[in-house]
Amino acid sequence: MATQKTHIKVRGLSVNYGTKRVLTNIHLDIHAGNVYGVIGPNGAGKSTLFKSILGLIDYNAGQIEVLGDEIDDVRKRIAYVPQKDEVDWQFPATVRDIVLLGRYPYKKILQRLDKNDQAIADDAMEKLGIANLADRQIGKLSGGQQQRVFIARALCQQAEVFFLDEPFVGVDILTEERIIHILKELADQGKTILVVHHDLSTVDSYFSQVILLNQRLIAIGDTATTFTQENIGKAYGPQLTILHKTGLI
Repeated sequence: MATQKTHIKVRGLSVNYGTKRVLTNIHLDIHAGNVYGVIGPNGAGKSTLFKSILGLIDYNAGQIEVLGDEIDDVRKRIAYVPQKDEVDWQFPATVRDIVLLGRYPYKKILQRLDKNDQAIADDAMEKLGIANLADRQIGKLSGGQQQRVFIARALCQQAEVFFLDEPFVGVDILTEERIIHILKELADQGKTILVVHHDLSTVDSYFSQVILLNQRLIAIGDTATTFTQENIGKAYGPQLTILHKTGLI
């Protein structure tokens, strides 16, 4: 069996917010060709992990390597879909405007988008089922449509590593299944996908790998052997009873 290419290496990552420790001594090897579910309770540090890797926040200790380099040297090869509440939905931009933002990392200053860029954007919108919304202002869309717009932007960027922070919030089940199908196709092409996810009932079918996190790394590995009751219990602790009652596991 061929050795999997490592797209992300995290060594000894620790992050504080003021005096509060959010992540402690995290070590990860993230391999190409997989869809990773990043799983853990609220406050576990999942979004903080993403922002640390992406260089969006400072960290207190550790080393991070993305695609064999510093994040700033490979940023155009990385796509990030933030949580919905981090986006200004009143910004006067259309769906096409937002999707085409994925092409700008490949352009020089003041260089205009061309027909090839437009075609890539059209293809991304078609895959996400939003081609008919191309001229709609983003603030006029439903929650599920808004999520699809930002995933289309990530596809338009033709990145090698994708970070999606809770992409299924406010999304209907058919859209959710369409998105996960696209993510699996990207993984089959050798891309690396990381998804912060909360619905434990779909983890087995959605992700080839899981990262269980609760301020420290609980476990990482193949979903079939890592997403176990024992590891889930270590990650969620007392919240596990609530999850059972709500049907999330």
